[in-house]
Amino acid sequence: MASMMTDFPQTFSYRRLSDVDPELLIAHMSDPKTAEHMPLMPDSWDHSTIAKFVATKEAAWTQDGLGHWAILQDDRYLGWGGFQKEGDEWDLGLVLTPDSFGLGFRITRDMIRFAKADPRIPYATFLLPPTRQNLGALRRIGAVQIGTIDYDGATFLKFRLDTPPD
Repeated sequence: MASMMTDFPQTFSYRRLSDVDPELLIAHMSDPKTAEHMPLMPDSWDHSTIAKFVATKEAAWTQDGLGHWAILQDDRYLGWGGFQKEGDEWDLGLVLTPDSFGLGFRITRDMIRFAKADPRIPYATFLLPPTRQNLGALRRIGAVQIGTIDYDGATFLKFRLDTPPD
């Protein structure tokens, strides 16, 4: 499927998760470094788990017209992320492969440019587990912590970033 972000200059490409080889997704989600800050992540990933995961992400696209993308650079899978509707809010999530961790800020900036151009997203929220200690990047982009939230039995720090059009 064509990228939803082709109007933005970038070094990344964005595709649907259903376009990614399930073996790449299994390897990514099975990596202990990926799971370190994801308290809601299943203990094991196999073809069945990945199929359910991708189906859930695809359902968000059908229901809300937006969801999570697979993120690539030069056709190399870097991870997944995007916007997921949480109640009336759009949550921006990003889960990178361990060898792509250093690209998070640049990818997040791309996604924020997308949000600013999309009238459905007047602001984005970020939910991070308290185990995340380095929050400087969120503050540099202007996100403000607005509290904590319990989600499926886990506590998350909740941030908000207004995304008015430029």
